Amino acid sequence: MRQVRQNDRRFRRGVRRYGALGGAAVLALVCSGAGLPPRFLSGDRAEAWGGATVDANPPAAVGAVTAFGLPRTRAVAEAKAAYADRLERAEARRVAAAKRWGLRKAPLRAPAPPERKPELSTEPGHITGSGLPPVLVRVPTDEKVVFLTVDDGAEKDRDLLAMLRELDVPYSSFLTDYVARDDYGYFREAHPDGTGVHNHTVTHPELPRLPYAKQRAEICRQQDILEREFGVRPELFRPPYGAYDRDTLRAAASCGVTAVPLWAEEAFPDRIEWGRADRKFHPGDIILSHFRGPGEWDGDMADMVRRVLATATEQGFALARLEDYL
Repeated sequence: MRQVRQNDRRFRRGVRRYGALGGAAVLALVCSGAGLPPRFLSGDRAEAWGGATVDANPPAAVGAVTAFGLPRTRAVAEAKAAYADRLERAEARRVAAAKRWGLRKAPLRAPAPPERKPELSTEPGHITGSGLPPVLVRVPTDEKVVFLTVDDGAEKDRDLLAMLRELDVPYSSFLTDYVARDDYGYFREAHPDGTGVHNHTVTHPELPRLPYAKQRAEICRQQDILEREFGVRPELFRPPYGAYDRDTLRAAASCGVTAVPLWAEEAFPDRIEWGRADRKFHPGDIILSHFRGPGEWDGDMADMVRRVLATATEQGFALARLEDYL
């Protein structure tokens, strides 16, 4: 059962990587000869394939044999058909999940991420300098994608995990230890699905009010905590309240931070607070929200996600995985 879950997670991540496909588009892709990613094969077939992709130009010799013990052309055709079928069924489940979660349409799928991550530079008006990580409110891309990020970790809503998993929607967490530490297991549950976990300090102070040494302790200690909890040292850091100074960036760089994503919009269950007068998403926008519930919001986290997805879909945007770009 554990292996089945792992295979399913790899498949979902692969579907997210290769974008929206259905019907004729799926068949066109798998019949193109571009190659069959081995993570979309399951169980014995994936192992038998030995980790290789399908040869785009298989030998014409009828007697050529694959690891399946079948003529190579037949094995390729069967693998492609199985791949297409799995994608079709995954998309059908996603459409059904959209209805179940109260969405009029299934969210748009993001295109395949760039082969190379874009070069980052600090947004105009923000602090920059040699050796300092870039500060940005949007990812440099022309694709119609936006990025959902959720801060602190106070509310641990089980429905949120179920909703995002069933809809195959990516998001990134920026965790503060003092509110997340009572149940890091909640965030570990989402981590295998591709959810990024990043740094939001230990105690959520307004960093520019602190001297350099205390700022560094807030950031670097949380780096250590998250590395211990998740096995990966974060490279992204968001200062509480979006407040930072040059010492903040120096401190962040000293413990492995490579970028400081702020935000262009903030999402709530009942509204989106826009950063621009046109009240629209722009390619690469970073969306901020928080782990909150009805005690502080007029709604819950599922309501917040519904609003983000409905607005993004209406404007022709898909939610993409921030870690694929930064």
